Amino acid sequence: MKVLIIRFSSIGDVVLTTPVIRAIAQQTDFEVHFLTKARFATVLHHNPYISKVYTIEEKLDEVLTYLKKEQYSYLIDLHKNLRSFRLRRALGVPAYHFPKYNIEKWLLVNFKVDKLPDSHIVDRYFEAAAPLSVKKDEKGLDFFLGLEDQVNIPKSIQKEEYLVFVLGAAHFTKQIPIELFKKVIPLLKQPIFLIGGGDQRETGAHLVQLFPEKVKNYAGELTIGQSAYLLSKAQAVLTSDTGMMHIAAAFQRPTVVIWGNTTPKLGMYPYHTVYENREVSNLACRPCDKIGKKECPKGHFKCMKDQSVGEIVAALDRMLD
Repeated sequence: MKVLIIRFSSIGDVVLTTPVIRAIAQQTDFEVHFLTKARFATVLHHNPYISKVYTIEEKLDEVLTYLKKEQYSYLIDLHKNLRSFRLRRALGVPAYHFPKYNIEKWLLVNFKVDKLPDSHIVDRYFEAAAPLSVKKDEKGLDFFLGLEDQVNIPKSIQKEEYLVFVLGAAHFTKQIPIELFKKVIPLLKQPIFLIGGGDQRETGAHLVQLFPEKVKNYAGELTIGQSAYLLSKAQAVLTSDTGMMHIAAAFQRPTVVIWGNTTPKLGMYPYHTVYENREVSNLACRPCDKIGKKECPKGHFKCMKDQSVGEIVAALDRMLD
């Protein structure tokens, strides 16, 4: 018997499905297959609980013929959008999905009325798997590394005692401003490794120029797996609401999360790890979106620019105790 799990978007979203993947594989006799977009599949490459990963670039037609041949017993829809609905209808097998609470999210974003349940999205994912008699095992998220993911850490850094700062995010309003990094870095004693995409390479290089003895820039130089390797060995992590935040949680790294336009109330905060949230309170405009925006709708970006440097440093110090 086979079950197909689907989640199309974002590195972090795919990582958040891993407790359900593990639970189905360990608690049932089902062979687990997974469908996602090609650019996110790398986070599942070494996952021992998945027998087969199918990917698409954009359209279901790319794989639909192959999926029909698998003759799945069930489909677990952890995306719940028009594309996944089409797939459920095309495969014609029993399908289960999770409560997405779109109306409640809309109310929070547009009217600041909080009707969302106090539950993590992983807990909601398990509601989709409940008909398979699957239960949470409380083991957190998974991320499995391969030999190709190992990174040579400078010999001058003994016992891998370093912090990882995550530069950038998929949306501007989630990104930690470089001005905030400039204020935080000189107040810390530990070496700092910077990770991020190619669009953050210059930001990282600028921080190295300012703090050459303390900062090493890996932004734009590593694969997702290699960035995960650095996270797995870090003493603590500073990040915003990003996929790397969830990968850090998979390795149970102590994490300080700086929240910009989004909010942990949406249910996507670090799962099963030690963490602290830093938020600018009493901002009537926040959250301004459930995902992120290209620019601050108000133009002031206070949700990031008004973050307390002292509170961030104190939170990191607590992570290191």
